[in-house]
Amino acid sequence: MLFNDFDLSTFEKIPTTIFGNASEGSLYVAQQVAKLIRERNEQNKPTVLGLATGSTPTQIYDELVRMHKEEGLSFKKVITFNLDEYFPMQPDTLQSYVHFMNEYLFDHVDIDRNNIHIPDGTLKKEEVSAFCQEYENKIESFGGIDIQILGIGRTGHIGFNEPGSPIDSKTRLITLDRLTMLDAASGFFGIENVPRRAITMGVGTIMDARKVYMLAWGEGKATIIRKTVEGEISNQIPATFLQKHKNCEVILDEASSAELTRAKTPWLAGPIKWNNFLIKKAVIWLSQELGKPILKLTEEDYREHGMNDILIEIGTAYNVNIRVFNQIQHTITGWPGGKPNADDTYRPERKTPFPKKALIFSPHPDDDVISMGGTFIRLVDHGHKVHVAYQTSGNIAVFDDDALRFADFVSDYHDSLGDKDTEVSEMFTQVRKFLNNKTEGQADSEEVKTIKGLIRRGEAKSACRYVGIPDEHIHFLDLPFYETGEIRKKPIGPDDIEITKNLIQSIKPHQIYAAGDLSDPHGTHRVCLEAIFQALRELKDEPWMKNCYVWLYRGAWQEWGIEDIEMAVPLSPEETDRKRRAIFKHQSQKDRPLFPGTDTREFWQRADDRTRATAELYDSLGLAEYEAMEAFVRWKELD
Repeated sequence: MLFNDFDLSTFEKIPTTIFGNASEGSLYVAQQVAKLIRERNEQNKPTVLGLATGSTPTQIYDELVRMHKEEGLSFKKVITFNLDEYFPMQPDTLQSYVHFMNEYLFDHVDIDRNNIHIPDGTLKKEEVSAFCQEYENKIESFGGIDIQILGIGRTGHIGFNEPGSPIDSKTRLITLDRLTMLDAASGFFGIENVPRRAITMGVGTIMDARKVYMLAWGEGKATIIRKTVEGEISNQIPATFLQKHKNCEVILDEASSAELTRAKTPWLAGPIKWNNFLIKKAVIWLSQELGKPILKLTEEDYREHGMNDILIEIGTAYNVNIRVFNQIQHTITGWPGGKPNADDTYRPERKTPFPKKALIFSPHPDDDVISMGGTFIRLVDHGHKVHVAYQTSGNIAVFDDDALRFADFVSDYHDSLGDKDTEVSEMFTQVRKFLNNKTEGQADSEEVKTIKGLIRRGEAKSACRYVGIPDEHIHFLDLPFYETGEIRKKPIGPDDIEITKNLIQSIKPHQIYAAGDLSDPHGTHRVCLEAIFQALRELKDEPWMKNCYVWLYRGAWQEWGIEDIEMAVPLSPEETDRKRRAIFKHQSQKDRPLFPGTDTREFWQRADDRTRATAELYDSLGLAEYEAMEAFVRWKELD
């Protein structure tokens, strides 16, 4: 946990606990839930739980299931009320919360099915009002909710209580905010398939719970968490009403807490123990806050912003400025593989060996060129032996009409050769039949998944060839965790780690590049990164591993904070254009990606804007001005 050595009540209006990662936070909440269940079981009393869905609470449910199977935790006296359900929604649909709760919890514990309550998405609209009143009556009849589990949407909604919801609202039918629908789009294979309405418990229903745990994971939630925990109460951010709850606790990982005062600017919350990283972070913040280059900051600037302690520890503002300026300047290099015959004392990469063997891991078949395409090109141009490993097929991100078009092409090609291959003809017939009858949110058939995967594979090969990578250096791993055909993936398993480990072992790279993107809305990046980390931990005793640097890049959604950056590769206008052309090779993701998230820009536009913004930030701090910059952080766990 971070920065707990001073009083936070001036800033944080809800008790907040920060854990190192989502797993630790989920374990804590699961233990509190289990403790109450055991106490009530011993007293022969029921436990009433308010439950949430979505990716946030899944690890809580995993741990509760484990406790049931391995420790005998019984759910026979547990009564549950789910927060919400889409409307309309059939319970057996993949996206229904009935399906979700069965899959993650109810099918794996000894709960009485009569004790499960979930809003009914099959009702006629005129029946909803009476159902909602009955839902409230049932909660009251069981004595109210003992523990309520909450996530938080990026609009600040809790349950589906969107902006404008009053604090005394009860269970009701509500229209979803467009941002909420965009966040849900990936689970429905496109925003056009997301229901526009939902039945949700009201804010008042949630506020009546005796204990509330609100959880948030990942940097994508950091901004709304700051507003919720530190901001003013407003019905435009319904989660802020929790500031009035007598027993609410916010549970965060480090990424979701990044915008809180204690994490972003802890020196404003009280005295802290300064270290090199915090000094660098504080000076960068001061420079941005005042709009001044680092070398122009004065002692008065430091004193007026609660940073006088830095001057006491280091000396004059001049000394502090020079120290931090040099640290940032040393991150800049035009030689991401190391510059031969150069003094590498202050360079992020070693000059030897040269050329190096570099292995770029790409979670999806386009993350390599989108996120680090300029560096990719630079490594190849400098003569390094570059390999690329595509960790997943990316098949779910291809439109159905593209799959049909490619199947049609294969069929017509065989016909043009006079090759009446009945197997090919039958394949095309089956693909067309499946796609013509495919229902909203239905998982693809194996034939369609194969075609979509081959489309992504062909595009990746085209981009690699454009960059200058030989075919034998292109690796398609097709990690098993991904190949479900659904948005929800399997947990990372031994096979995923073994495939990853075998490739690394076969290449014995001097550099590994991996996507360290914690803001990936689909979770694939996080799982792919963990597969790499686990493989590297198992390989740590290999002699060649001592000479292997692991560099983490970010995906299309967010860049590293400048205080974290350890290698910044500047790009010229020509290199930026070459990177853009490499991205264009991924035609199925051009114009309108299947899962664009809430950002309407195309991927090449996001990449352009992000790398230009990084260059502009370096420039604003008083460093050299470049067209664009790609940034990396080195993973040093095994050092």
